[in-house]
Amino acid sequence: MDGPTRAATRLDRAWEALAQHRDRVSPLHLRDLFAGDPDRFQRFSLSHEDLLFDFSKQRVTTETMALLHELARAADVAGWTDRMFSGERVNGSEGRAAFHVALRSRSTAPMRIDGRDVMADVREVLDRVRAFADRVRAGEYVGATGKPIRGIVNIGIGGSDRGPAMADQALAKWRHPGLQLRHVSNVDGADIGRALAGLDPETTLVIVASKTFTTQETMTNAATARAWLVGKLGEAAVARHFVAVSTAREAVAAFGIRPENTFGFWDWVGGRYSLWSAIGLPLMIGIGPEAFDRLLDGAHAVDRHFRDGPLDTNIPVAMALVGIWNTNFLGARSHAILPYDHRLRRFPAYLQQLEMESNGKGVDRDGRPVRHATAPVVFGEPGTNGQHALMQLFHQGPDPVPADFIAAVEPDHELSGHHEILLANMLAQTQALAIGQDEAEARDAMIKAGADRATAERLAPHRTFPGNRPSSSFLFKQLDPYTLGRLIALYEHKVFVQGTIWGVNSFDQWGVELGKTLAKKVLPELSLDALPAEGQDASTAGLIAHIKRTRVSPSAWIGPSGSPAP
Repeated sequence: MDGPTRAATRLDRAWEALAQHRDRVSPLHLRDLFAGDPDRFQRFSLSHEDLLFDFSKQRVTTETMALLHELARAADVAGWTDRMFSGERVNGSEGRAAFHVALRSRSTAPMRIDGRDVMADVREVLDRVRAFADRVRAGEYVGATGKPIRGIVNIGIGGSDRGPAMADQALAKWRHPGLQLRHVSNVDGADIGRALAGLDPETTLVIVASKTFTTQETMTNAATARAWLVGKLGEAAVARHFVAVSTAREAVAAFGIRPENTFGFWDWVGGRYSLWSAIGLPLMIGIGPEAFDRLLDGAHAVDRHFRDGPLDTNIPVAMALVGIWNTNFLGARSHAILPYDHRLRRFPAYLQQLEMESNGKGVDRDGRPVRHATAPVVFGEPGTNGQHALMQLFHQGPDPVPADFIAAVEPDHELSGHHEILLANMLAQTQALAIGQDEAEARDAMIKAGADRATAERLAPHRTFPGNRPSSSFLFKQLDPYTLGRLIALYEHKVFVQGTIWGVNSFDQWGVELGKTLAKKVLPELSLDALPAEGQDASTAGLIAHIKRTRVSPSAWIGPSGSPAP
């Protein structure tokens, strides 16, 4: 039996062993697991410095975790991790390395791709970004009329927007008090209009982040910002008020941006893993190079923990395996991110791209249909807002939704009582999800509160909580750049481990391309004098016709039957 066949057989056995185990343990309830094991919290929690990962409220046993670790070994998670950290082309469909770990390396050790150490290039770009950020923050970099910069507008989409925008909100405490940072991604004109509103072109710097400098949404917004600036200051001002994060130097120069204001990165930097690169320029301007370095320090610390730590004490591995258990064996098809920290309100959206764009795949690395469910739907809201929007479904809906709760132990404010209430709510939600409340308990609680027995009997089913709903909790001392770097890296490596086990390429994103291609074909058809395109499906053709007809005569809209509506 050859090596690949042996590996496949071992992997198949690991999946089957977990399926059989699931059948044995699925009747177990979390309240019984806690009642039967006073050391359950210690057994199912891990730490990295001050950061605690508690997964004791997941529906796992010691045997579950042992079988999941065997699944990770059978999928060669350690081998694929070494390949990624060694600069091998783990992004097979695009023939590229996925070497974002080099961007935040704080070691003097070389990081090589095809035998070439990339660290000199990484440090050179980061040094240029740091120097530029320092000049802007100090007021030394001035616009065309000699005034210092006071507003920064970052234009990007996907990873070139979500990372900087999320981190900017999370680390607002470190933001330069004299600078405004605004982020634009949506091609909807309302987004760029909002971003430019109230800014003075004389004191505004626009960062255009696009690797190819051809992304339609980004370049449309960039052209609008350019016209806004030129209309006030003239064409020559573009060179002082625009900078680019891009590898397309000719296109950048044609736009009017100077070479010294162009910051590059490499094809081995995926968009959703690019915050650590020159894509982080707006964040570095906002929070300063020292704080940005702490962000890199935190991510690097987790990189070392992930690569060098034993499998059974490895937090990203545990996160990934718990997710595999929920998705592939307990049937969960969604996953909630619930930061009990308003500063992390964009973190769920950031993780949406990280998880669903990375692992939302229907074929494996070799182009064959996947054999198991892959990425769940990721969503979330900050607590306590989410309690008044999501928790009804989480507690009493028919399908459990696994959730991650995230909180800092220490607040970043001095308002009395707020943080204790916040933490109490978070802890109570995890407890209620896990333990629940049966019908008898609900009835007795109502009677104790003064309800008559008939009312208690009638309402008890409505106040019953089944419990046994899985969740994990992250606690850390405080949210700062170092901790944010750790959090992001933990989830990055979790996604990588899950992709490895599912056998998919976590670093390509072909699924975003078809819609973009079709949009370019649809765009000319929206012109009022354009003829309908041949071969267009009836629905799209009907929608295009409705849009055009409404623009000509808004009152003459057409009903679903195709006839004028009354």
